[in-house]
Amino acid sequence: MSSERPFPADRPTTSNGTGTEHLQHVIDLYGVMAYGELSAFERFSSDARFSPTLKDRADLGRLAVVEFGHFELVSAELARLGIDVQAAMAPFQASIDAFHERTRPGDWYESLMKAYVTDAVSGDFYRAIADRLDPDTRALVSRIKENGDQLVLLTARLRRALEHDARLASRLALWGRRLVGEALTQAQRIGIERAFLGALLGLDEPSSQQAVTADLFAELTRNHSRRMNALGLTA
Repeated sequence: MSSERPFPADRPTTSNGTGTEHLQHVIDLYGVMAYGELSAFERFSSDARFSPTLKDRADLGRLAVVEFGHFELVSAELARLGIDVQAAMAPFQASIDAFHERTRPGDWYESLMKAYVTDAVSGDFYRAIADRLDPDTRALVSRIKENGDQLVLLTARLRRALEHDARLASRLALWGRRLVGEALTQAQRIGIERAFLGALLGLDEPSSQQAVTADLFAELTRNHSRRMNALGLTA
């Protein structure tokens, strides 16, 4: 696939007057989210095959279906804008694939922890960006990144596994710390590579971008710590 920006040359300006550049940044946001949701579908589908029980297999299968539904929501919105979803995803494929290669789980429980940590961090990240955008974009991002049911399921399953296994708890605590570091680095990398983070946040000055980005990532880290505490693990 080409890594050229998928923005058509004759795309009209947006209604808020910010023009084609702003709309391209929104398309970039949708593109990275679409590939993230497609990747999550693939991961849950693969993890389901190695589940220790049939209930676990069914639960992860349901999560995979939800993720693919999210992918289709983003695809539909891109189609409404006249954008091909494959073209929108292409600039982010290599970076996201490399992230998943660096964070390849060692077993099924590490796979659950990876979903628990990285999907939640990405959800917080994209919702924080969407809070600065127009109501329609904000609503779509919130709908796609709504992960309450997933978080409840993963929290309960991980708690059961950790309850009487101190060795697993120690291992997953270390794994969680590695994952959040990788996830935060990945979020920064994506924002820098396509330069859409500061633009979508409405920040032109580098100093302003750095300050707001620092606050955002501090909040992401605090949220992660709360989620780890919910498992009885140290972040």
